[in-house]
Amino acid sequence: MESLDLLSDTSFTALSHPMFPQYGVRIKKSGFCDETVSSYTGYIDIQARHLFFYFFESRSDPDKDDVIFWTNGGPGCSSGVGLFMELGPCRVVDADNGTVFHPESWNSKANIFFIDQPIGVGFSYAEYGETVSTSEEAAKDIAAFVAIFFAHFSKFQGRGFHMAGESYGGRYLPVFAAAVYDQNPLLVKAGIPPINLTSVMIGNGMTDVATMMPAWYETQCSPASVAPVQDIQTCIQMKARLPRCTKWFKESCQDQFDLINCDAANTFCALSLMVPYYSSGRNPYDLTKMCRGGSSGLCYDEIEEIIKYLNQEDVQALLGTEVSQYTTCSNSVGHDFSVTLDMLKPTKYYVSALLERGVRVLVYAGTYDWVCNWVGNNAWTLELEWSGQAEFAAHPLTEWTVDGKFAGRTRAANGLTFVTVNAAGHMVPYDKPKESLEMVNRWIAGQPM
Repeated sequence: MESLDLLSDTSFTALSHPMFPQYGVRIKKSGFCDETVSSYTGYIDIQARHLFFYFFESRSDPDKDDVIFWTNGGPGCSSGVGLFMELGPCRVVDADNGTVFHPESWNSKANIFFIDQPIGVGFSYAEYGETVSTSEEAAKDIAAFVAIFFAHFSKFQGRGFHMAGESYGGRYLPVFAAAVYDQNPLLVKAGIPPINLTSVMIGNGMTDVATMMPAWYETQCSPASVAPVQDIQTCIQMKARLPRCTKWFKESCQDQFDLINCDAANTFCALSLMVPYYSSGRNPYDLTKMCRGGSSGLCYDEIEEIIKYLNQEDVQALLGTEVSQYTTCSNSVGHDFSVTLDMLKPTKYYVSALLERGVRVLVYAGTYDWVCNWVGNNAWTLELEWSGQAEFAAHPLTEWTVDGKFAGRTRAANGLTFVTVNAAGHMVPYDKPKESLEMVNRWIAGQPM
């Protein structure tokens, strides 16, 4: 099928491929959110498991522009937040009034997917209670979907493909990208054009917990981001426990992965470094704010409106969803990933492997975020072992600007770029839509910050 225009707007068109006999894709026109482009929704079917996705064509040149894949984090949180609050073509401010046009959407110069993954997140579901509990398991489903989509919609073949996301996406995305890259030889062998995996973009990611732990202390108790937000006594207690935390974590989670001892080390570190921050009532995604919002527990009123909007019957009918109760984050999915200690397995080795194979990697971070802060992300990118490490680490952070105004700091070498976005929190496109769009457009075009 050359064009998405041939799809129905009233029912799903089912797609399959002989290389992936257990996978299928159902897709339909949806015509919502952005009247200036064509939009689509659908499901990735893996036997009795079903992943929901949105797809928007580029506002610029959909027949030539690159393709972006976006996932939110959690683990277990819907990409509806990314779509309706951050970088999507529309935003939900008041659920009763529907959506409003978002001029700084990332589909300004790119075609873009938003995917509810893994199974059990957002509008995704399993018929018989199947679950996914590791990023590596989830990667198999994502790689198959990408291959099926590009195989069927040939006009996108060969386009630059960028896998992007935030937060737990720091764990997901390098694993997903590696699965897509490693699948390419199988596609070629089957006579299918390979996926042109061009880059990975990680926003305020949780990529390496070991380097983030000291950063949790530093961003609370020093002016690394803003003035210290913790009282002196709490900071002294945290400082005293930090050496034991890092030593125990290294011995039990890094030198060897001992499930029981690693879990114990992580619990001690969380009690020592994270609980004091959460007890303060501050927003973990923005050091400058207190937590607000309702039942979602995600500290933003906008998320509550997104939940209300996506639970309206007419909206669900338009999208073609097969789940009637939308929640932003799934506690059960989060629990399943926590049992396997998935977050504690570093993804930085995937990053270095991708870089060595010519896949560019952008790591960006809002300076006001606490939970996946710029200090920790700066640290692991500097420590990353790969052939370009020395040159990358030798570059100082330099200012980048948008319209002549300071936007943050950056360093880059040999395909790896680190960027801070000044005065943005965890969700950079929400806080700094203009700067984030400029950053992404420069990145896709291969231009320096």
